[in-house]
Amino acid sequence: MDYSEEQRLHDSVGFVGLRAQATAVGLLQLSLELRRAGVIDEEAINRIKEAIAKDISLSCPRSQPKREFLSNIRSRLDRLFAGGTPVGDASMMGAPVNPPPVAERH
Repeated sequence: MDYSEEQRLHDSVGFVGLRAQATAVGLLQLSLELRRAGVIDEEAINRIKEAIAKDISLSCPRSQPKREFLSNIRSRLDRLFAGGTPVGDASMMGAPVNPPPVAERH
């Protein structure tokens, strides 16, 4: 894909409203569908969850012990991947509840 195609795709995704949360929901649904279809096993799901948890743990607030933060993330991911269980308030994770909108480029 050349730059202009990449830019058009980027802009199109932005115009539709896809952001990190939408991407995460898509990844979660894709993972559940692949597991349900028998394409990937529980170990693959666990590797996906661990990769997500490790990346999120990089944003651990200094005021919170990293081990506790990572444990909390893993627990919440387990509940998400189990399907539809509420995982709590994002403000408890030290992340902004309502981050400012990303400015669109025209």
